[in-house]
Amino acid sequence: MAIQPIDLQAIFSQMDKVGKNQAVLREGQQIQDALQQQQSQRKIEENVQSVNQAQEMGKEAEKIKDDGRRNAGSGGKKENAEEEDELNAEEVKPELIRDPALGRNIDISG
Repeated sequence: MAIQPIDLQAIFSQMDKVGKNQAVLREGQQIQDALQQQQSQRKIEENVQSVNQAQEMGKEAEKIKDDGRRNAGSGGKKENAEEEDELNAEEVKPELIRDPALGRNIDISG
């Protein structure tokens, strides 16, 4: 099946339309790529500028005891140990020596 000259005329007359269609497709793809890059850049900037919300650790993840020590985790045994530590802390108090005249006399000699 050979190509007739009339067929070539029809093909050549449509070649400019085919070229334009191909150019539009290429430009469309480039525009889509550029838009996606802009959107990803905006998301990155928003993440950098935003304040991140802290994660909740749970009720007993970390407790600060009255004597300033920290206890991580939870459990029944640790609760009993905490009660014993509090009792021991109350029993062992450092002795303070106080001067009865401390804070009552004012030195005005200058």
